[in-house]
Amino acid sequence: MSPTPLATQADLEAALQRSLDPAQAAMAIRRASARVRKYCRQQFTLVENETVTLPGNGRILRLPQRPVVVDDTHPLTVVELFGIADQEYTAIEGRDFTRIGSELTRGEAWWAPTRLMGWPFMRPQGIWAQRVRVTYSHGYAEVPDDVVDVVLDLAQMNMTNPQGLRSESIDDYQRTFASETIGGALLTADHKEALRVYRGRSFSVAPVT
Repeated sequence: MSPTPLATQADLEAALQRSLDPAQAAMAIRRASARVRKYCRQQFTLVENETVTLPGNGRILRLPQRPVVVDDTHPLTVVELFGIADQEYTAIEGRDFTRIGSELTRGEAWWAPTRLMGWPFMRPQGIWAQRVRVTYSHGYAEVPDDVVDVVLDLAQMNMTNPQGLRSESIDDYQRTFASETIGGALLTADHKEALRVYRGRSFSVAPVT
């Protein structure tokens, strides 16, 4: 299933102050949303109870998607996996790790990371296992306005040059299109600066099916 677009046709029509062909508008918004998601490495829209396996072997485990949503209907489940057989140990927030935002810190601050204690036997306390399986919810109930603004700006570029033309001539009038509208609108430096706060880190994540 394709991710939910980060803006609507009504948003784009309001920005352009004109009616749009639904198919063209949907394509422009879908392509713009994909550009923003790829750059930020974030989904933005709410995803509930997604399960991923992350690399551990450190004190801090960073969940790839933000913001993390944890409440009565969106639990956070963290399971450490040990050995070839993936022996499991369920880590509990407040007992085995602390959480600030999307960062899960193993152990207590006053324990040396190499102190041996806990389960399994002789495992370094304060260090996550080699692999950690996390089930969590993430994203925004409403996409942030500054993200929507960038999506709409890219979609408008796509709508001004849907055929990807470099120029067109009508009688004595010739129009040259900006390079960023050719073959799909690209993020500008201003767009990237606006999205910088949302940009996530790049590392391998294995989804669990």
